[in-house]
Amino acid sequence: MTEVNPAQLAPYVAGGAFALAFIFGAVANKTNFCTMGAVSDWVNMGNLGRLRMWLLAIAVAVIGSNALHLAGVVDLSKSLYQTPNFSWLSYLVGGFVFGVGMTLASGCGSKTLVRIGGGSLKSVVVFVFLGISAYMTLRGMFGAFRVGVLEKSTVVLAGGQDLPALAAAASGMAKKNWIAPIAAVLGGGLLAFVYASRDFRSSLDYSLGGVVTGLVVVAGWYVSGKFGYLAEDPNTLQEAFVATNTGRMESFSFVAPMAYSLEYLMFWTDKSKIVTYGIASAAGVIAGSAVYAVASGSFRWEGFNDAADTARHLIGGVLMGFGGVTALGCTVGQGISGFSTLALGSMLTFAAIVAGAAATMKWQYARMMRES
Repeated sequence: MTEVNPAQLAPYVAGGAFALAFIFGAVANKTNFCTMGAVSDWVNMGNLGRLRMWLLAIAVAVIGSNALHLAGVVDLSKSLYQTPNFSWLSYLVGGFVFGVGMTLASGCGSKTLVRIGGGSLKSVVVFVFLGISAYMTLRGMFGAFRVGVLEKSTVVLAGGQDLPALAAAASGMAKKNWIAPIAAVLGGGLLAFVYASRDFRSSLDYSLGGVVTGLVVVAGWYVSGKFGYLAEDPNTLQEAFVATNTGRMESFSFVAPMAYSLEYLMFWTDKSKIVTYGIASAAGVIAGSAVYAVASGSFRWEGFNDAADTARHLIGGVLMGFGGVTALGCTVGQGISGFSTLALGSMLTFAAIVAGAAATMKWQYARMMRES
């Protein structure tokens, strides 16, 4: 059997991530897929269209990812999300802060990348501040608070924090017996809710945005968990997932990858630095969005309106960087990729992000009313 060299395989893993992210970037631009916008439409106008699109992406990801797992193609327990460490306070605080930040910055991490591709200089600034803040939370000043305070609340769940593991622990049945029914009930329930709306069913863009985003996450697990998997790295003689920053199987997430993207650019000549799955995915979203924007004639340069607008976006970027790393993901990382693993922490983070965004929107509206 030919020995696989991780260094030779890494470009193909990163290339796969780039290609999938390119598709997501183009489709997200076309369909206006935006998780912050989804919450805004719901809170401010009572419109559930884009929220249903987000839920459709989750449903597709849940069904597809667990189908891959049950078929033995990937092992979702090797992801970051199904760890036994249930850091409930980190999920709540990080998710809420991220929700506040994405509202102030006019979009989450993925939307920031999409907007960069569409010509937004505001989003370039958000990218930089988000990336710096994320790196400070990973390894710097913010990280001391994250580890020393928030992670002290971690509860260790021996069987794992995913719903099938929790059901197995409560029932005494094997975990594998719970995966299909839980994925079917959760994914099917979301599909039923999403397509119960006639307005949603009548919009091709809604379905396109939700289905493609969900499938991209599923395919992301395949690229990292199957194609990039080594049962034994010849250099370490240990199991490895090639070209990932976490050392685990990854799908799409857009907070820590921005930090690693900045690091890669700053240490360009350092031969130990490589284009990882996360870095390639961030670049792919920008490229896909840019190609669609140019092709459709929607590319427009966009700058800040005034100092207050600048301040809001800077603060939003910093909050998203801290919140996304603390909660182990963003509206895509935890909200879709993590959710697809049926991890309880991902679901808690999803709820916290929505709560943080909704609370900030209500505050902004009340402030606007007072000033008018």
